Amino acid sequence: MKPLSQLFSLKKTEDSNIRTFDDNEEDREQIRITYYQSGFAASIKATGRPIVLKACLQNLYMSFEDQCRKQKMEQDRLKQPYKEEQEKNRTELKKCEAAIGIYEKKEQDLNDTIDQIKNEMIEVKRNPDKYGIEDGKGLKAQFYIGLFLLLPITLYVLVFYISASYSAFFKEFANDSLTAAIFDANALTNSFKASWLEGVLVTTIPFVFMGLGYVIHMVQKGKGIKNIFRMIALFTTTFLFDALLAYQIEKKIYEFNKTTDSSPYNLNIALGEAEFWMIIFAGFVVYIIWGLVFDFVMKEFENIDKIRAFIRGKKENLINLDTLKIEYTNKINDFKEQLITITGKISELQSKIDGFVFPVKEYLHYHHQYKEGWFQAINTEIALPHKEKVELLENCDLSSEEHLSKLNLVDPDFQHLVYSKN
Repeated sequence: MKPLSQLFSLKKTEDSNIRTFDDNEEDREQIRITYYQSGFAASIKATGRPIVLKACLQNLYMSFEDQCRKQKMEQDRLKQPYKEEQEKNRTELKKCEAAIGIYEKKEQDLNDTIDQIKNEMIEVKRNPDKYGIEDGKGLKAQFYIGLFLLLPITLYVLVFYISASYSAFFKEFANDSLTAAIFDANALTNSFKASWLEGVLVTTIPFVFMGLGYVIHMVQKGKGIKNIFRMIALFTTTFLFDALLAYQIEKKIYEFNKTTDSSPYNLNIALGEAEFWMIIFAGFVVYIIWGLVFDFVMKEFENIDKIRAFIRGKKENLINLDTLKIEYTNKINDFKEQLITITGKISELQSKIDGFVFPVKEYLHYHHQYKEGWFQAINTEIALPHKEKVELLENCDLSSEEHLSKLNLVDPDFQHLVYSKN
């Protein structure tokens, strides 16, 4: 019978290439027979005692394990799947590292952009010209001066058109004074005394003119021939409205002063009266001045508001950038978690590669061959009563199962057992 150490010896082929014992079916069959014979012989010598079987199986396992450790080519073959898996993990590791680098660069660029925007929000107040915005200090002074002028002119427009509209539509003249015709100190009071509708009409007519002024301001923001015609139409409408008021007031004065031989009042008479033009210019010209001042004030306010609008736009931009920064940060954290996981897998695989792979199925095959030889010797070579022989076989089987149980090899569902290097 061959020594146990020879069961794992390597066979030299004719071309001097080294091959493992399981590369050749004949070698495997010879090893199987040798295990059977070893178990048979050992059983005869020990008269089948279970305690001896237990020691023999332990020696068999230790010898098999030792031979597995020494077979470099076989170990390299068994470890190849772990190496391939490790290589795949290293590729994934490089991808994660590259992704982290990309997103960290994006995050850094984003931080630089955020810092630049914050500096611009501070700098625009100090140096608005740098961003194409006029100096806010001068603009504020012009705005307040224009507003200071606009308020009394607006008050004048309110008083004039309330009085003029009341005189034109409702007033009954008691004297021929032009001042009393244009300005009536009791116009608002008298109109509301007459009826609330009359009071509302007289009160709201000035706002019609101011509304026209606002429309003119908005229209002139546009460009093109259409806007020019619109502005001409608006100014013409305003002038005609003022002319109608002046015509009506002048007509009432004329009717109040006319004699029996006076001609009927008409447009030719109105155009020849200085008072007619005085009423128009007292309203329309002041209205034009009001519109120009209003337009100036609005433009200055818009210029002042450009700085605020600039800052508002930058704040909205910061909100969007902060959202994008959170997204980049989350992705970086996700990739870092993957990096830690993959690094752990690589380390785990490396410990397996540095250790050795124990071929469980191979060992169990030879274990059962040795056990079969042991049991066969008890059945054929050891003289015992049938009952004692059955008990001996059962005890030997228990010792075998106990041996495998300690090794965690009872009904294994894995092909190989990997012993990692600590």
